Amino acid sequence: MFYEGIAFFLLLNMVAGLIRIMRGPTHADRMMVSQLLGTTGTAILLLTEKAIKNPFILDTALVIALLSGVAAVAFIKRVWGKPDNERGGNS
Repeated sequence: MFYEGIAFFLLLNMVAGLIRIMRGPTHADRMMVSQLLGTTGTAILLLTEKAIKNPFILDTALVIALLSGVAAVAFIKRVWGKPDNERGGNS
C-alpha cells in the first residue's frame, strides 16, 4: 500500500506537469516539464514494480528513461542549433 500511495502522489504531480506544458510560456519550460514527466514516469514504474513484483516493468522503466534523455538531446539540437534570428534571440 505504501508504494501505491507514493505512485499516486507522483501521478498527481504528472497531471500538474501536463497543465504546465499547456501553459508554459517558452519552449524551454515545456522541455523541462517533459523531462520531469519522463523522470516521474520512470519512478512510477519502479514503484509499481516493487508493489506487484513484475520484473518486466523494470525494462519498461529503463526504456522510458532512455527515451527521455534522447528527447532532451533532440530538443537541444533542434532549438539551440538554429541561428539566433530563427529562434527569437536578441541580436
